Amino acid sequence: MQYRTFGRTGWEVSEIGYGMWGMGSWTGSDDDESGESLRRAVELGCNFFDTAWAYGGGRSENLLGELVRAMPGQKLYTATKIPPKNRQWPSRREYSLDDCFPPDHIRDYVRRSLDNAKLDSFDLIQFHTWEDAWLEDDRWIAAIDELKSQGLLRAVGISINRWEPWNGVKTVTSGLIDAVQVIYNIFDQNPKDELFPACHEHNVAVIARVPFDEGTLTGKLTKDMTWPKGDWRNTYFVPENLARSVDHADRLKPLVPEGMTMAEMALRFVLAEPTVSTIIPGMRKLAHVESNLAASDAGPLDAALLDALSAHRWDRTPTEWSQ
Repeated sequence: MQYRTFGRTGWEVSEIGYGMWGMGSWTGSDDDESGESLRRAVELGCNFFDTAWAYGGGRSENLLGELVRAMPGQKLYTATKIPPKNRQWPSRREYSLDDCFPPDHIRDYVRRSLDNAKLDSFDLIQFHTWEDAWLEDDRWIAAIDELKSQGLLRAVGISINRWEPWNGVKTVTSGLIDAVQVIYNIFDQNPKDELFPACHEHNVAVIARVPFDEGTLTGKLTKDMTWPKGDWRNTYFVPENLARSVDHADRLKPLVPEGMTMAEMALRFVLAEPTVSTIIPGMRKLAHVESNLAASDAGPLDAALLDALSAHRWDRTPTEWSQ
């Protein structure tokens, strides 16, 4: 496992981290299997774990706390997210700070998350939705500073809405945050336009999420794919999106080098971006942990392949189903 500096915090984090959404909210999650996968990730050098209150209403946070207590000799970096008060993902331009993150709500949910995990503090607290307009209302940072002074968190970050990397640039340049979480993958290359240069200039860490485009970039989706009732993917992969996603993935398949999976290629594409501090693929099974973490030691992709993959940028805008 290779490590990168997490922005101005100075933390040395594994460049492949662990996204814990799937084990909290997706159908088919098994806590015993999740715990085994998490422990194996630590054995392989992973030390950054990202969860949220919304991932099963604290279920995922509980699993993270169990992992930390089971690995007392390891420094594991813990990150979670405060849910918006109105429970709306993503945020919208008309939402105010009071709609989503009034100060009392911030304080309440930091403590709720700590109770879920049975931890004394988190390394990173993130806002699970964000609007740059909230920068004008300084009550959110006052609440964070208060919680930080109480030793409940070490750093603060924002999680940017899907396909809106521009909607966080002002907050990055404000100097008020330590980290930004954003979708970045072979298709979603928009963060390179404005967000990544701002993060580089202000030494703000970048957490790259959704490296597989919710599964599309594993190359395993088909146009007739279905998921169990209640699974979030049914609401995201509506027929229009599923068909287009599979078509885009199919055009990538001829580029996958011999002996490499599309998933490995997708991870190593993200690792080629030096502004990225860590990637957080979702992993619920041991096989996924071992294959994903191995991408860190595989080395950089060939420059010609990176150029070819850059041409597969797919600019999208939020819709009613994109969440």
